[in-house]
Amino acid sequence: MPTVVRKRLVLAICCLSLFIVSLDATVVNVALPAIRQEFHSTISELQWVIDSYTLVLASLLLLSGTTADRLGRRRTFQLGLVIFTLSSFLCGLAPSVSWLIVFRILQAIGGSMMNPVALSIVTVVFPGRQERANAIGFWGAVAGVSLALGPLVGGTLVDTIGWRAVFWINVPVGIMAIVLTALFVPESRAARIRRFDGVGQLLVGLTLASLVFGVIEGPRLGWSSVVVLGTCALCAAGLTALIVYERRRRDPLLDLRYFGSIPFSSAALTAIVGFGAYGAFLFLNTLYLQEVRGASAFATGLYLLPLAVATIITSPLSGRLVAGRGTRLPLTIAGLGIGASSLLMTTLSASTPVWLLLVIYVLFGIGFGAINAPITNTAVSGMPREQAGSAAAVASTSRQVGVSIGVAIAGSITGIGGASVIGSGFSAATHAVWWVTVGCAAVVVGLGYLSTGRRATASAKRVAILLEEDRAATPAPTVLPVPR
Repeated sequence: MPTVVRKRLVLAICCLSLFIVSLDATVVNVALPAIRQEFHSTISELQWVIDSYTLVLASLLLLSGTTADRLGRRRTFQLGLVIFTLSSFLCGLAPSVSWLIVFRILQAIGGSMMNPVALSIVTVVFPGRQERANAIGFWGAVAGVSLALGPLVGGTLVDTIGWRAVFWINVPVGIMAIVLTALFVPESRAARIRRFDGVGQLLVGLTLASLVFGVIEGPRLGWSSVVVLGTCALCAAGLTALIVYERRRRDPLLDLRYFGSIPFSSAALTAIVGFGAYGAFLFLNTLYLQEVRGASAFATGLYLLPLAVATIITSPLSGRLVAGRGTRLPLTIAGLGIGASSLLMTTLSASTPVWLLLVIYVLFGIGFGAINAPITNTAVSGMPREQAGSAAAVASTSRQVGVSIGVAIAGSITGIGGASVIGSGFSAATHAVWWVTVGCAAVVVGLGYLSTGRRATASAKRVAILLEEDRAATPAPTVLPVPR
């Protein structure tokens, strides 16, 4: 087993991969106006630049987690780093928005092999309950910081080098992570090999893709159009088939027993609504600052800097609160921060004072910074270590699903999907979105209380007993020696 120093080094390497994948989920937002100007793209195409990445990432995270448990976590992690690094380079060479979307899909394939696998590596390297909680708290802090820093990093690169640089920055970091992984990260895998679930993977991808397609394209094609209605029906059919099929499999891609635990189900739902609010917030505010207020990409990053700073400060504090007092308090803080910020955004106009914008961004940063650690901790706590990859993947999938839906709904509610320019009424058109995010914040607070009550604790114990039956039948996962 690694020494304390090597454990921390492994944690740092895993967090490095988390940083670039999470950063890429938001750094592109600031580059959207520049991409639109070069390729003369519609807003719906810009939505797909964001959602093609998050959607494919969400669809494959579950498969990547179980694959890593089966074939080896370090091996899968390294392959993901290679694909992500190469596709980032290709994104920077994209000759059109269509090719950019294709390369973003490749990026997501690589990214899906990194984050949940890296977190499962962390849970194996840190087996003790307290040290694992601290490591996961640090992990959650890195996730929040990387997402928050995206706009500032993106704005700096767009204004100094160009929008293509927001992708090329991943290349040297990815190469460094590949080398460090080969040198220091131990190999590990689940002791019991789980069978490949191709049907389940297909149904997950079909359900998520049809959902996001319907929401994004609804305003452009018409909500009553045959295509949109057919897509909605396909989504419902895919979800139904997924539940029925997965319940009957011995080794399902998505172990539905997890959701018998109220805390686990609450963590997944919290991730969806919380990150949905964040996806909508960042997408619309980036367009608002550049298209309505005329800010440059760098100035947009500076506007959003208070959000980043608040997230950076709040994220580690949230991790400590989770380790010391549980998830209720940080989730309450998260909901209040996001809700207060969204409520103020319902008054947004082209002349909103700068000081008020800064207050809004600070409040949202506090709320967003507080939400990551409780989601991650609840998702993996109490799960068998040999299923760490699949359990972590559910939390990561929920986050990406939330971002995808948030961006899609933001464009649909404002009605800007088919437009190539932002009209004068854009600010007022966003008000309905902010009322939706106020509702999301209320859900986060409610789930914070629901997931920590006696009934929730009892449900978690029942699920733990079911999982223990599988866990007791197999030895602990193998961890190979760390090279010296």
